[in-house]
Order: sequence, then structure tokens, then C-alpha cells
Amino acid sequence: MEAINPTTGETIQTYDEMSPQQVEDAIEQAHEAFLGWHRVSVPDRAALMQKAAQVLRDNKNEFAKLMAEEMGKVMRDGRAEVQKCAWVCEYYAENAEHMLQTELVETEASKSFVTFQPLGVVLAVMPWNFPFWQVFRFAAPGLMAGNAGVLKHASNVPGCALAIEDIFREAGFPENLFRTLLIGSKQVETVIEHPLVKAATLTGSTPAGRAVARKAGDMLKKTVLELGGSDPYVILEDADLEESVATCVNSRLINAGQSCIAAKRFIVVESLRKRFEKLFVEQMRARKMGDPMDEETQIGPQARHDLRDQLHKQVEQSIKNGAQCLLGGNLPDSKGAFYPPTVLTNVKKGMPAYEEEMFGPVAAIIRVSDDKEAIRVANDSVFGLGAAVFTRDVAKGENIATNELEAGCCFVNAFVKSDPRLPFGGVKESGYGRELSHYGIKEFVNIKTVYVK
Repeated sequence: MEAINPTTGETIQTYDEMSPQQVEDAIEQAHEAFLGWHRVSVPDRAALMQKAAQVLRDNKNEFAKLMAEEMGKVMRDGRAEVQKCAWVCEYYAENAEHMLQTELVETEASKSFVTFQPLGVVLAVMPWNFPFWQVFRFAAPGLMAGNAGVLKHASNVPGCALAIEDIFREAGFPENLFRTLLIGSKQVETVIEHPLVKAATLTGSTPAGRAVARKAGDMLKKTVLELGGSDPYVILEDADLEESVATCVNSRLINAGQSCIAAKRFIVVESLRKRFEKLFVEQMRARKMGDPMDEETQIGPQARHDLRDQLHKQVEQSIKNGAQCLLGGNLPDSKGAFYPPTVLTNVKKGMPAYEEEMFGPVAAIIRVSDDKEAIRVANDSVFGLGAAVFTRDVAKGENIATNELEAGCCFVNAFVKSDPRLPFGGVKESGYGRELSHYGIKEFVNIKTVYVK
């Protein structure tokens, strides 16, 4: 298992993949840790989670550098990601006791109530694009609920995976309560089959989600899936154009475009299209691409060369099918897995830029005649993770977000983002279940009814 720097192409470090026996031992050890942990009071769990937040903050530069080296995230974004991880730890440390409080229910019994009990060891299969945040948004509520965790992280970020295990150890959590499994994708099914693994959560591609859901379904184990997205941003005729474009560009270029909730399809009413395209191209062109270790860099490389090349094929096929390239669209003549900010217009149904997730800094502009067509096109996707609508009529925007757009997270005049206080997840082929907020902490608990005569 190799960690390869996508900026230089150099191997950072080689790791030995765990043997089946080592995986077995890690799961059993996590279960043993769980047996004691689930009896620890929530306030005592919270004290350790606060320490984990402090470990994160104390080492934010070191962790940002690790992300830059392993998957190309620019330093400022890496530090922000670590800070967000600390926030989610603090949020659940402060709120878990209330979220997990026993709920009394009036019945004919002398006493009846609902209690929330942990399940045990939960498997987390996580991606490389936000290598710390994706893990902590599962781990903070999962551990606060009393569960143990085993992490199968993406194979290109093994250093991040091991660093996260060390964070919980340094914060004083029980040894082995959270374990990293250095394994490939082929071993995931075996882990799901293990009788001590009670549930699984995955953030990643739709095919990977199907595979995990299929195996977990065979084993009758709970899953939460946060999968791909092709988020539509609807720009209505009365939108504040300059503010809308700035928001759209920021969302499209987050993490060099490698985000499932980044804006990907820009659905623009025809009367605004030419002005939107002009401003959009200007702002995309102005972003500085380069070495993620350089503090001035705004866009780093793609995480791997194969991912960059697949993105380019999608762009080429879209252009071949009739899309017009307004910016970018060419592979740089330099080392590193870089891909330039790219803007495609005249994007239509049947093109990869319309149908598929473009996991990189590529924007697809789709023109429509009116609001009604804009909503239809926004929903014309197998995905349903996030969506946004831009309009000066806030009541109108709220109605569209609430009642018209088919997505798990709908924003008005703002770009879609995750927040510990709000539930996060999708519909359709973007997955099911919710992370974050009080909904997230209750995904992996036994919602138990107790009835006393």
C-alpha cells in the first residue's frame, strides 16, 4: 500500500497491508474496548472528546501538511478541515447527553420509555477527498453514542488514517476503541461479515455504496451511505448575478473540485446566460493553481493521476457531443496530477457533463428558458445530494428549496456545505441515512422500548 504525492508523483511511504489475522485481532480488540466503553458515562466520554478536539487544533499544521502530501489539498484548506473536525468533536461533546436522553412515553404502563443504546463495533469505509473530516463526522457521534469504530480508509491516504487512530489514543480514549485497518477494498466484505461488526457506514462512489449495502443486507446489518452527487445550482432571472457567480465559483473549486457536494451543474435562465458565463470564466481563470504546500495556492492537483485522466475523458466526450469549452479543458504539460479550471457551456442531456459526476474543477453550464424548466433540469439526475437556488425573492427560493428540488440538502443564495448542527445526506443514488446533528448520532444505536407494568 503506497502513499504517492500527487504533486510530484513521488512515493512518500510504503505500508504493509494487514493480514486477515491482523484484521481479525483488531476487530476483536475493538469489541473488547467497546464492552467497557459503552458503560462509561456520556459526560466522561465528552471529556475525552474535548481532548481530541484539542489534539486536532494543536497539530493542525502537521495534519494539513500530511493531507497536502498524500492527496494534494492546499494548506489553508487542510487547516480549515482540521478545525472543522475539532468543531464536530466539541459539538457532540457538548450535546450528546441531551441527544441521547431517555424519552418518557405516556402509556397504560406504570412506566414506559425509549432509550438509545450503542450497537458495538461499526465499520467506516471512507474516501480520500476530505481524509480527516469524513472520518470525524462519523467518529465523533459514533464514539459519543458508546460505539467502537474500525476504519477502512482510502488506500492513497494511509498516513491520514493512522494519524486519526493516534489522535484518539493521544486524547486518552481506551486503547483499540478506534482502529485503522490497512486493507484494500476486496477485504471489506470479510469485515462486514464478521459477527462482531454490527453496522457499516460508507462515504464514496455509488458503485462502492451498492457493494457495501449488498453485503450488509445479506448480513442484516444497518448501513448509512453518503454517495456521489452532481449538485445543481439554479440561477433564476432575478438573482444577484455577481454574488451568485462568486458563490458558484467558490463551491465548484472547493478541494480542487473534488467534493461530492461541490456545485457541478449550473442551470442558468437564458436571459442571464451570457453575463453569467463572462463573470464565471473571469473568476475561474483568476484562481491560482500550483503546489499545495505554497500558501498562495488556491487549487492543488487532483488526488491521483488516474482520477485526473478519467475527468479529462469526461470533458473530451462532452465536447465531442456538442459542449463548448470556454476555459481550460487541456491537460497541463507538467508533472503532477493537475487539471485546470474548466468551463463547459451548451451542455445537454446525454453528455457526461450533464449525466455524470464530474469530480474535479469542471463546471457544466446548462441554459433553460424559465424557472419551471430550471427545476425540471435540476431534478433530471440520478443523484440527489445537494442543490442550491439563487434569487432575490427569498420566499420564492425557500419554496423551491423546500418543495421542488430533489436533494437531501437544499440551500438558498448560498453554497451547499455540511455543518455539525444540521443533518447531512442524500436521496436517490446519492445514498440514504443521515450524518451529523441529532439524527446522525441516532443512526447507529438500538432505539429500545422499555415497558414496565
